[in-house]
Amino acid sequence: MKYIEFDNQLKASYSFALEEFIMTNKQSNLNDDYFFIWNNKPTLMVGRFQNPIEEINCVYATQNNIDIIRRNSGGGTIYTDENCWQFSFITHKNKQNTNNFHAFTKPILYILEKLGLECNFSGRNDLILNERKFSGNAQFSLGNRCLHHGSILFDADLDKMNNALTICTNKIFSKSVKSAKDKVINIKPFLSNPDMTSEDFKNEILNIVTKNMETITISKEHIPIIKNIEHKKFLSWEWNYGKSPEFNVTKRTLTSGGNVIVNLNIKDGIINDCKLNGDFFFSGNIDDFTNHIINCKYEKSAIYNLISETNYANCFYLISIDELIDCFII
Repeated sequence: MKYIEFDNQLKASYSFALEEFIMTNKQSNLNDDYFFIWNNKPTLMVGRFQNPIEEINCVYATQNNIDIIRRNSGGGTIYTDENCWQFSFITHKNKQNTNNFHAFTKPILYILEKLGLECNFSGRNDLILNERKFSGNAQFSLGNRCLHHGSILFDADLDKMNNALTICTNKIFSKSVKSAKDKVINIKPFLSNPDMTSEDFKNEILNIVTKNMETITISKEHIPIIKNIEHKKFLSWEWNYGKSPEFNVTKRTLTSGGNVIVNLNIKDGIINDCKLNGDFFFSGNIDDFTNHIINCKYEKSAIYNLISETNYANCFYLISIDELIDCFII
């Protein structure tokens, strides 16, 4: 196994693209087993089979510059930031490593034991300290390759995490896979050395895990290919939202012009049906307005642009466009 040293510029999207490049690009010379560790700016990493609208307070995330990125692996949505670490193992698939979460988390548990922490593997894919989760893990297989990646909450902003993952679940109805809301914990307060920084912790991991590994870097000719994967897939609306399962949204909003109840059916991230109810006043045929919304992306800017094209100001009595947009967005 070799250690890959790279600069993701604190972007989870680039790290996910690197993982995919190694797993899929047979023309490269990256044919060994690999380990790498990385962190990122505040990011919500959505499981492959989840609906981000159900998992995330998208308004809060946007207002606080939190990236929303869907990963290739399954599992639940997690929050990470600069004071968390993600680790990735990419190996050739065999009976010993496929769906073997214990094998890949064993080195992490060993490191934490060396640092004086008594941690354990729990449930399907978690590492816990004092019965609280600090690490989630996920796997993804493609061809003859197996990816295992996990997160470690070292000193994350737990308030930001809780706010970003708090949504009004009674407004959304779907068949997607939902995250379990675990109690989480940072490991830093429990270390014997209270002055250990996040970077110090990373170095502790590297000193043990990569002790007998050759260190390599990504070649210059591969970087544009990885960035192309990042932009075409992991930064695209189609991947992060369009891959969502079909779901329904019902939202009641009190506006200056009365109560507005919006009912939406959304499939592949596109509004498939739209109904408005409430005690508001509307001049004209309401069906003309709602039909105009159908086939729009379920995205604030797309809905704003579409409503701007209508004669909304002369139709909705005392309801501004900002209030109207708020009626649609969870």
